Amino acid sequence: MKSDLLSNIKNPSDLRLLEEKQLPQVAQELRDFIIDIVSVKEGHLGASLGVVELTIALHYVFNTPEDLLVWDVGHQAYGHKILTERRENFDTNRQLGGISGFPKRSESVYDTFGVGHSSTSISAALGMAIASKLKGDLKKEHVAVIGDASIASGMAFEGLNHAGVTDANILVILNDNAIGIDPSVGALKQYLTAVKNGKNPRQNNIIKSLNFDYSGPIDGHDFPSLIKELKRLKKTQGPKFLHIVTTKGKGLQQAEENQVKYHAPGKFDASTGEIHLKSEENLPPKYQDVFGLTILDLAKKNKKIIGITPAMPSGSSLKFMMDEIPDRAFDVGIAEQHAVTLAAGMATQGMIVYCNIYSTFLQRAYDQVIHDVALQNLPVIFCLDRAGLVGEDGATHHGVFDIAYLRSIPNMMIYAPINEIALQNILYTVQTELNHPIAIRYPRGRGVISDWEVKNFGHYKFIEIGKANCLKNGTKTAILSTGTIGNNVTLALQECANSETIAHYDFPFIKPLDVQLLHDILSNFEDIITIEDGVVNGGFGSAVLEFAASHNYKSNIKNLGVPDHFIEHGTVDQLQQICKIDVKSLINLFSNGAK
Repeated sequence: MKSDLLSNIKNPSDLRLLEEKQLPQVAQELRDFIIDIVSVKEGHLGASLGVVELTIALHYVFNTPEDLLVWDVGHQAYGHKILTERRENFDTNRQLGGISGFPKRSESVYDTFGVGHSSTSISAALGMAIASKLKGDLKKEHVAVIGDASIASGMAFEGLNHAGVTDANILVILNDNAIGIDPSVGALKQYLTAVKNGKNPRQNNIIKSLNFDYSGPIDGHDFPSLIKELKRLKKTQGPKFLHIVTTKGKGLQQAEENQVKYHAPGKFDASTGEIHLKSEENLPPKYQDVFGLTILDLAKKNKKIIGITPAMPSGSSLKFMMDEIPDRAFDVGIAEQHAVTLAAGMATQGMIVYCNIYSTFLQRAYDQVIHDVALQNLPVIFCLDRAGLVGEDGATHHGVFDIAYLRSIPNMMIYAPINEIALQNILYTVQTELNHPIAIRYPRGRGVISDWEVKNFGHYKFIEIGKANCLKNGTKTAILSTGTIGNNVTLALQECANSETIAHYDFPFIKPLDVQLLHDILSNFEDIITIEDGVVNGGFGSAVLEFAASHNYKSNIKNLGVPDHFIEHGTVDQLQQICKIDVKSLINLFSNGAK
């Protein structure tokens, strides 16, 4: 009977005590361990299963943490975390107070660089390598593992372009599995496929042309090949590039066969791989599906409508349109900057462009939003999925900065629907008449209206730009909310004994604000509370404060939202409690006189 090897590996030093022939057993145990935990606790599955052999080989050959290892994208790093002193608390992964789902410098000395977004590893590892050389540390290795389609991003090419003209001691490992969350796209994917199939001669190799010592492609699940090549590259100075081929989801049949679904499958049966399906009967829809189905419906009626997403067709539900109208729906890969300027180019030609990007990822294209869209006042429609607190993915993924970073841009409008019907109506409105760019922000997860399709499909209503709504009258205190967090206010007011004194206003337009209504509110209420699911600094509440100050109103204004520090991972409910914008916190606030 085989002994349990993984339980005796606390860190890579223990791993290096094993014989090479024992590593396949470690790989099997590591896969089983990941599957067992993720099946119960949820998280990213397929990516980490695909790099089990690579993870073990890297820590076996290189002297981590002295040798520096950067993971890109970070959801590949579960095996890395387990082998680097976090096996015993891996069951807290992505839980409130537990370890992060991504490498994080403050969590472990083995996590050399924080990685939640993609395509940063080559630049970071190159920076480390140049710094090591300047300090005279010529023996240290610097390894960037780039996978899940991250190599196609512009930033990865910028790093390769620079590294190729240095003598920095950097090793770039391309984990080529032909898929990110959705299947990879683009000419580079076609090129890499040709390389894997032996159809591109080595002398025409792109990477070799950039002055890298290129080797591969090799089987990323074959220990002898991996370790032999890693040992060779460890002795080779200068920029090196190893091309490995892996299968995302390796070791779990369902994850190999359905790589999109098993990227982050939720809870599933560890022995069979079957996903535990949640009953969706009578549940409100996901906001992403409201967007996806509505834009498809609109696009069928309006041939000028275009849909664009950077590598998130399933996550954004633009896939509905891609499946039915593929010539007008584009997945451009992990390329947010390109997505924004592509949309701008189309807008110059009179197309109606819905550029669908997760809020946290639009941060990566901020210059393009300003320079290529807003400066030219092009009517691009930004649909910002995952706005607000997103939950277990944590600080790298929360979409809490968009109001603040977009509100300062001239010509930019910002809209946050309170529910599914409002989202549908604004999507309809902006394709009929739009003279400026607009950002429509909506959260991850489900809405509040289960029969939304029956109520609104084919019965869209035009929304007047810049108008807010009174949801409830009151006499003493005015609550001003924007977006879906207003539903927490409604629920809280239903539980307050003094609710008759509290008025509630929904401000879907953060820019432009409903100035007429603001004048009325500031003239009639002494106490005002603003609530948003974004950062307080520079957000919706700040806009109200600025308006009040500029018109010399003396009302007592309290701003609620995300405080001025990065919010870590946990459920959305838990994180709202931390920010004091959950229903219970609001009940307590309102019941105590809203002070």
